[in-house]
Amino acid sequence: MSAAETPPLVTMASYTTLRLGGPVRRFVVAKTTDELVAAVRAADQAGEPLLLLGGGSNLVVGDEGFDGTVVQIATGGWTAEDGGFFEVAAGQNWDEFVAAMSAGGVGGLECLSGIPGSVGATPIQNVGAYGSEISETVRSVELYDRAAGRVRTVRADELGFDYRTSVLKGTDTGVVLSVRFELRPGSPSSPIRYAELARTLGVEVGATVPPADARAAVLGLRRGKGMVLDPLDHDTWSAGSFFTNPVLPETEAPAVLDRIAAVVGADVPVPSYPAPAAVKLSAAWLIERAGFGKGRSGPGGRVSLSTKHTLALTNRGGASTADLLALAGEVRDGVRATFGVTLHPEPLLINCSL
Repeated sequence: MSAAETPPLVTMASYTTLRLGGPVRRFVVAKTTDELVAAVRAADQAGEPLLLLGGGSNLVVGDEGFDGTVVQIATGGWTAEDGGFFEVAAGQNWDEFVAAMSAGGVGGLECLSGIPGSVGATPIQNVGAYGSEISETVRSVELYDRAAGRVRTVRADELGFDYRTSVLKGTDTGVVLSVRFELRPGSPSSPIRYAELARTLGVEVGATVPPADARAAVLGLRRGKGMVLDPLDHDTWSAGSFFTNPVLPETEAPAVLDRIAAVVGADVPVPSYPAPAAVKLSAAWLIERAGFGKGRSGPGGRVSLSTKHTLALTNRGGASTADLLALAGEVRDGVRATFGVTLHPEPLLINCSL
């Protein structure tokens, strides 16, 4: 059975959480793995530009849209195996899967609750939040290798996981079909590493709690920052955190920290986190200290920083992608001019640039 094609004049604004993006030439919905492979193979054989679409939560698509084939990955479901392994379809809604695991007392994913998008996207950018990363639980990925024209399994140690990235990010040569996780049925949460989450739960950093309790606390924190999708709340009309936290090599960090201290004052603590041979800074803190507060408006008031969290750029209604990128550029340039730190976008930019 071939994948079903939708009517023409589809726009990406209908399929991204930012509600931005122009028209596409051809839109295909793949509801099974076989349909997904067939759709990708057909586009490749025709020499057609291809865009793979999951939940649309990590995409910024240009106002001109996409002059090619968009394949929506609409597969779903998962199977449980002995030993706490779960094989999950790429198109499965991520938070529905996390909710089911947490409610069932399966530990390992609870701190990643409330993140929008699909399962297949999580290993691509090594999704992380509240001290947890997807790389801790992924054991392998089944993908369609477009160059070789075949399906193969890639082990976690071959994925090159790093902060918000993997070897799959920035390339669509491998189409994720399913992800295999190793979780902990009948076990508590992962150790609570994030201080804010530990305070919310009333435990010490490093403690464990029932997975459902950790999930509830994470969802509460995310809602307070406008990071749980709500069609009535424009603060959630976003791609989540627009910029990644900057990671400075240890050799560069002292000079940057001195410059920051010269701006904000030597007695002001600078949030920083350890990273391998590096220091990770808070992008949100830098944005605020560079003069960009919550709710800062962009062109015509059609876009703004979230009123709840400075790291999210939001569509306030009637915006264009150009509006959003203008505000993003203003923030990036302001932080660079103030602190000498260049912020980099976390979402994928399709037919547009910053």
